[in-house]
Amino acid sequence: MAHTDTPTPSGLLPDAVHRVVNPGTALLRLETTRSREGVLDGAWWPRSRDIAAELPTLISVLTEHLGPITRVGLDATAWRGITTRLLIDGRVVHLDSFPVGDDTLLVTRGDSDHFSLLVVPPDTTADAARTAMARAVHADNTTPAAQLLVAPLPG
Repeated sequence: MAHTDTPTPSGLLPDAVHRVVNPGTALLRLETTRSREGVLDGAWWPRSRDIAAELPTLISVLTEHLGPITRVGLDATAWRGITTRLLIDGRVVHLDSFPVGDDTLLVTRGDSDHFSLLVVPPDTTADAARTAMARAVHADNTTPAAQLLVAPLPG
């Protein structure tokens, strides 16, 4: 049987990553360098706008890679079910509402170490999400989150 899948462009996640997943499944990419010189530190593609369904898995995954997460800043107008805190893996995570735009999530590790994540809207096509996420994690990225989401796909 012939394999007919097209090759994945360099720097992008393979199509298999984008199979249909349920809310609460973290589709996440983090910058792999320690320089943190780019505008964004990573990208997250939630499956819905229900914060109580989506955030716990993201925080669990981030905690594995970054250490304990204490706060999350987000734009409340973009999410359903906003509270001031959630209990995740036995730890309280405070939620702060800022007018950061629905394309950015600010995560705080410890007292003051902040990470900025591109939030790819749940209804984004797999190709567009994959491209935006790959661009967001480039160490030299200087493109704001909102612009990454509307940039044309590579030809």
